Amino acid sequence: MTPLYVCVHVPEFAAQALIRLRPELMGKAVAVMAGVPPLEEVCSASPAAMKQGVAHGMTKAELESFHDIVVLRRSLLEEQHAKAALLDAVSAFTPRVEIQPARNAALDAVLDMTGSELIFGSAKQIVAKLDAVLKKFFFSAGIAASANQHTAVCLAPSSRKPSVVAPGEEAVVLHHLPLTALPLSQEQADKLELWGLKTLGDLAQLPETELVVRLGQQGKRLQLMAQGKHPHLMVPEEPEFTLSEYIAFDAPIELLDSLLFVLGPMLDQLIARAQNHALALASVTLTLALDGGERFERTLKPALPVAQREVLLKLLHLDLQAHPPPAGILAVLVKAEPGDRSKMQLGLFAPQTPEAARLDITLARIAAIVGEDRVGRARLLDTHASEGFVMEPFTVSTASSVKTQETKSNTTTLRRCRPPSPLTMMLRESRPHEFYLTGKRYIVHQAFGPWRRSGEWWTQEVWSCEEWDISACATSGETLLCILAHDLLHHHWQMEAMYD
Repeated sequence: MTPLYVCVHVPEFAAQALIRLRPELMGKAVAVMAGVPPLEEVCSASPAAMKQGVAHGMTKAELESFHDIVVLRRSLLEEQHAKAALLDAVSAFTPRVEIQPARNAALDAVLDMTGSELIFGSAKQIVAKLDAVLKKFFFSAGIAASANQHTAVCLAPSSRKPSVVAPGEEAVVLHHLPLTALPLSQEQADKLELWGLKTLGDLAQLPETELVVRLGQQGKRLQLMAQGKHPHLMVPEEPEFTLSEYIAFDAPIELLDSLLFVLGPMLDQLIARAQNHALALASVTLTLALDGGERFERTLKPALPVAQREVLLKLLHLDLQAHPPPAGILAVLVKAEPGDRSKMQLGLFAPQTPEAARLDITLARIAAIVGEDRVGRARLLDTHASEGFVMEPFTVSTASSVKTQETKSNTTTLRRCRPPSPLTMMLRESRPHEFYLTGKRYIVHQAFGPWRRSGEWWTQEVWSCEEWDISACATSGETLLCILAHDLLHHHWQMEAMYD
C-alpha cells in the first residue's frame, strides 16, 4: 500500500486565530502585536497588511505610517481554541494527525491518509475536500500531499492551491524550492549560504561523504529531505474533544447587540465542529469576564440538541435580556456540551409535530414576559394547601424513560368538574351515607376523609372546606369514584372531581 501524507500549512496563525471570530476584519490589513508595552512588536499579520509592507518585528510607531492598519493584541487563549478547531476539522478525515514544530509564525499539521482512498477518493479529491472544510472554519491554508511526509511539509508553504506529488517525483518537485523550506538552524543556514547554495536541488546534488564530514549526520538528513527520501516515524496528536471558543476585547463592550454580533461567529464555529462528529449542541454555557474582575455565567439547555445558529442566538438574546451582565464585558468564553442529533421516525399518516427549537424560543419569550418561575409544568407537592404545586421546566423523555413508564402499572386519571356539580347529601354519624346527583341516587360504600382543604390551624382562620374520597354505587349498578367537597360556612355539598 502506497503511503499518503497531507500537510496543512496555516501561515500567520496568530493573525488567523484572531480574524476567524471577527468577520468584519476578513480581507482587511491586520497586524498582531506581542510583547510588553511599549516594547511591542509585530508577531503576525494578514496578507493585506503584508502587501502594504508590514513585516515581523515592526514597532507600533512604525505601523502608524501605514494606512488603515487594524492593530490587535496577541491572544494565546484564542490561538489555543483555534488550534483545537483546526484539529477538529481535520480529525474528520483521519485520527492520525501530527503537529509540526512552529516555524515562521505558522502552524503545520500532517495527516496520515494512507489507505483512505476507498473512503474519500483519490489524493486530489482528498486535498480538495480538506481545503473546503478548512475554508468552512475560516482558515486559509496551503495543502500538499505526497508519499513522503517531509516532501509534503516542504511543499505546503509554497502551494497556493492544493497540490499532489506523484510517487517517485519528489526530487523533481522539490528541486526549485528555496533552502528555507527545510527546518534549518541558524548555523546550518549560514554555512549553506557561504557555500553558495540557494535551492533544495543544489543541496541534493552535493557529494554525500563530503557533506557528512562538514555537517555530520544532520547534513545527510537534510540532503535526504531535499531529495524526498527521508523516512519519518509519525507521532500523532491525541487531542481531547472539547467544544469551546474564546475572544477578548481591547475595550469593554456594554451593548447587548454588540455582544450578539460577536456570539454569532462563535456559535457558527461550535456548530460546525460538532457537525464534523455528527453531533449537535445539547447545552451552551456563556462565561463573561467583566470590567472589574468579576465573572458572569449563564447556561442554556434546549429541550433537544440544536444545530441551528438562529435558535441558539435567539435563546441567548432572550436570556441576556432577562439577566443582563452588571458591567462591561472584556472577554467571552463559550463552551458547549455535544449531544446526539434528534431522530424521530413518524408513521406515514401521523400528524407533523411542532419543532422542538420553536418550542424553546416560545417558552423563552413567555418566560421573559411572565417570569421564569411561572413557565413549565406543575408538579404536585405533598400538602393540602391551595398552592400545593411548583413549576418545573419542560423536559423531553428519553427512549429508556418512555419504556420505563410503559412498564409501570396503569394509574388513575382525575377529571376536575368545572364548575363543580351541586348535590344533596345525607349523613350517618357525621359521615356521607348517600347522595343525589343529577337525579340519580348513589349509596356510599367507602368514604375516606375528611381532608381539610382551606384554613390553617396555626392562624385564626376557621376550617371552611372539607374533602372526601368517595366510592359509591347507583341503583342502576353504576360505580362512581369521586371527590366530594363540603362547604362548612355555607352548608352545601358539591362534586369536585371524578376518577376514571
